Amino acid sequence: MSVTPPPAATSDETVEETPVPRRRGSRLRRVLVGVAALVAVVLVAAVAFGTVTVRKPLPDVDAAVQMDGLDGEVTVQRDARGVPQITAGKPEDLFRAQGYVQAQDRFFEMDYRRHVTAGRLAELVGDVPAAIQADKVIRTFGWRRVAQQELEMLTPETRAYLQAYADGVNAYLDSRSTDELAVEYTVLGMTTRIEKPEPWDPVDSLAWLKAMAWDLRGNYDAELDRALAYSTVGDVRAVDELFPSYAEGGNGTILQPADLSTADDGATGDGGGDGATGDAQAAPAASDAAPAAGAVVTEAASDAPMPRGGAVLGHALASARDALDAVPTLVGRGEGTGSNSWVVSGEHTASGKPMLANDPHLALSQPNVWAQVGLHCETVDDACPFDVAGFSFAGFPGVIIGHNGDLAWGLTNMGADVTDFFIERVRDDTYQRGDDWQPLDVRTETIRVAGSTPIDITVRSTAHGPIVSDVLEDLDAVTGSPTTSGTELGTYAVSLAWTALQPGRTADAVFAFDTARSADDVRAAAELFEVPAQSIVFATADGHIGYQAPGRVPVRAEVAGSPVPSDGSWPRDGRDPAYDWQGWVPADQMPSALDPAGGVIVAANQAVLPDGTGPFLASDWDYGFRSERIGTLLQQQIDAGRKLTVEDMGAVQQDDWSAYAQVLLPALLAVDIDDDYDAAGQELLADWDGHMDADSPAAAYFAAVWRNLLQSAFWDDLPEEMRPDGGSRWLVVVRDMLERPDDRFWDDRSTLNVVESRDEILTQALVSARRDLTVELSKDPSDWRWGDLHTLRLKHPVLGGDSVPAPVRALFNPSPVKMSGTSSVVNATGWDAGTGSFAVTTGPSMRMVVDMGDLDASTWVTATGSSGHPASKHYDDQLEAWAAGETFPFPFTPEAVRAAAVDELTMRP
Repeated sequence: MSVTPPPAATSDETVEETPVPRRRGSRLRRVLVGVAALVAVVLVAAVAFGTVTVRKPLPDVDAAVQMDGLDGEVTVQRDARGVPQITAGKPEDLFRAQGYVQAQDRFFEMDYRRHVTAGRLAELVGDVPAAIQADKVIRTFGWRRVAQQELEMLTPETRAYLQAYADGVNAYLDSRSTDELAVEYTVLGMTTRIEKPEPWDPVDSLAWLKAMAWDLRGNYDAELDRALAYSTVGDVRAVDELFPSYAEGGNGTILQPADLSTADDGATGDGGGDGATGDAQAAPAASDAAPAAGAVVTEAASDAPMPRGGAVLGHALASARDALDAVPTLVGRGEGTGSNSWVVSGEHTASGKPMLANDPHLALSQPNVWAQVGLHCETVDDACPFDVAGFSFAGFPGVIIGHNGDLAWGLTNMGADVTDFFIERVRDDTYQRGDDWQPLDVRTETIRVAGSTPIDITVRSTAHGPIVSDVLEDLDAVTGSPTTSGTELGTYAVSLAWTALQPGRTADAVFAFDTARSADDVRAAAELFEVPAQSIVFATADGHIGYQAPGRVPVRAEVAGSPVPSDGSWPRDGRDPAYDWQGWVPADQMPSALDPAGGVIVAANQAVLPDGTGPFLASDWDYGFRSERIGTLLQQQIDAGRKLTVEDMGAVQQDDWSAYAQVLLPALLAVDIDDDYDAAGQELLADWDGHMDADSPAAAYFAAVWRNLLQSAFWDDLPEEMRPDGGSRWLVVVRDMLERPDDRFWDDRSTLNVVESRDEILTQALVSARRDLTVELSKDPSDWRWGDLHTLRLKHPVLGGDSVPAPVRALFNPSPVKMSGTSSVVNATGWDAGTGSFAVTTGPSMRMVVDMGDLDASTWVTATGSSGHPASKHYDDQLEAWAAGETFPFPFTPEAVRAAAVDELTMRP
């Protein structure tokens, strides 16, 4: 997915696809809205003359307002960056005020998101093919249908909080006309009829959790990539070479068996016994022949070929991914999406109390995905238990990551495998299960298109989940073609099983974390946090540190004789019930640790436990180079006898040393390049320290070599859709290939009658990188700068595209920022080598360091600002500090909040 949806086009333009050469770019990279030339003129004039058009939506943040439904007075104190700290006498007043405030700052973002998550984007932007396609896919998933079911499962308290939040949003909507809510509505109104936004509903908030879960869902890409690689490579063992095990990476896991709070015997549960979560419908029972364990088949089975379906099956798989890529990225996806988090015990800190750091690596968007907020009860007691601050989502009440007076917590994507693709054999409105044909679940969805005719789609589902290969209009020739076995056996289709399509209680978990005080509270909250599966690190004011793995993780049976591992790493045969999920890993078997001996826990998307230890969670992980570096930096200071401070923790977050350099430099420097001109780039590497600093010429050259090396080695072997993105998996693959000079992947199959070896490909990469940067930057290598290539260009989701007039883009898009860092370093500013571009696609969406010994000494920063209004001074006022690695004070106590306040809004009944 691209970081933001694509640009708007003028009304006399046709909607065209923005050229992004690979499938990881969103289909929403196409034009989202058509902007009339007149609108451009009006907005340019508005920018030039400062008319009320752009400034009209700015909220009044220093005043007194009356609000129906409040029980008592509420104060909203904002600091110099516009961050609200809300104080109220009861929880419902607190969340009602949060809804009002977030609508003040970010309502268009909230409205855009709810249209996306409900499959109603075309209602907002009109007859735009990319928007209609996104609606079709999300309607096929039925995110909002699931959210509606979840609302009934939540506790009465959570439902009351969601309703209070919605009431606060609606109070603000009622107080303003549409053009006073956001300037985007004025622009959209020029080309399509824009009604006043409908009232906010609690289900709108819950549906947002589905978007978060979708973007952080686990091994979806790797599972389809294995199947697609097999379609061109034709050899399971060769595919396995492209997906090495985590152990082959050589880095440690989050926990070791000795760290576990409650040791277990590695069982994964039966999904139906005591302690299992979920319901029977979520995971069909196994056949009698299938053991209820999450084990992997033995390697002996990997010599067998994949199930044969010819080109039809390959196209069905590709079509499924194309359809799913139409879903807009709202949180982050693909290479670079992850997080760093770590916690250090008080014995190693200057304050004598634990400290915690967290910086989620997500899509960098404008506005940013996070909304900073403080939520404080006037008197913290059982009746009003909230005294919490941190990072929320605009559109959802509470705090997602942050701290209260007793506990701080951080989240990183655990990477548990919670999705499986099933290859289904369908015939008419039935699908094959064993020897029988069962009816498909069929429903009709109507997509309403602003200014155009509604569109009806048919959604078909199996016991595993919705058929996603149905979604694209041009798939009839693919999934509708008869297989080589004959028409009587039907056609191929691809369905998706995903844990988040079962209703759950993640919303309850948010408020449970906000009021947690101890490790036991964290464990109880984690049991509710079903999707997305996250790694949780935490620290308590009374001196404890810990780790907890939550999430709803499916149990998969070992299938005897399976042609590929039956652990969820490959698409599964939907005809055989033995491949069905067997239930969920019981919550009491999810890994956890409290106060490990070393006094440090680092969770940065690496494997949780060594293979064969604890329940099976996944086979695809980040390969641990970030976590290893974090642990090394912390341990160096501990071994030196220096106590860690908040500043030290922040400095670790900024580290940009590349493990890639350590792996590749010896091989690159050993290559003999005869020509002095071609060797000029290589000379930069001789004394390079491996840091990917924005001002470094060597870092620029190294990145170009890495990009070209991946292209030369793999593009001829693999489908375009899975060209290497350059992430940590590819480093392990290439590192191992360096030991095999004649590995099959070194040979460039596009060169006839020539078989290339390792050294020839390394030479090509070095020479071509020198010549590329001569064109892209300068003939003189000393003039090269990594930041000139590695640039962050934040875009507004609707009015940020290249086809919008430059003065308008200048209003809505912040100025480009040159960035240090790269993929798989601690300061993980990711880029995608498969596109050929070094542009930043993902990065630390926020940074937070919490000192439990002095909460007011904590720090935070977000990637843009607190406001979604481009005319606001808080639209991007944190961007430069964030890019430079700076942070701001994170006030928490009433005294610190008052001292930091520059505006105060009073709400009265």
